[in-house]
Amino acid sequence: MSADDDRAAFVAALGDLLASWHLPRATGRVYGQLLLDADPASLDALGDALGLSKGAVSTAVRELVAWGLARTIPQSGSRRLLVEAAGGFDQLLAASHARTRAFVRVLRSGTRLADGDRAKSRLTGVADFFTAYVDAGDEMLRDLTSRGDAATDRPGD
Repeated sequence: MSADDDRAAFVAALGDLLASWHLPRATGRVYGQLLLDADPASLDALGDALGLSKGAVSTAVRELVAWGLARTIPQSGSRRLLVEAAGGFDQLLAASHARTRAFVRVLRSGTRLADGDRAKSRLTGVADFFTAYVDAGDEMLRDLTSRGDAATDRPGD
């Protein structure tokens, strides 16, 4: 397999993975391409590299920016933007944790509505499990950051 084939397989695999998380496959493919590219890319360049329309790339970039996985770079004197991967695990984990915390809040609010101690205990157990998951992830990120092994790629890092 050539390096180009390996890159294409990586991009496709990331597209498939994000699709399994109910995001468009194009979003995962764009993210994969951005992670592999050394420099920021234009929407046109991403579309050409991936065989996607500019609209599909634009939508994917908006989703990645919303998740904190990409950032846009305005070009002086132009309406064009460049795009680059904005980091990695810390932004993805932070977004996942925000959603999980919302899930935990809903679960905890249900405990007062539960039919009896058995149902209340079940709801509390599920909420406690997801709380522990988020706490463990937060601790892992703190450890990485304090050691300087950050899973990030932010300006100034």
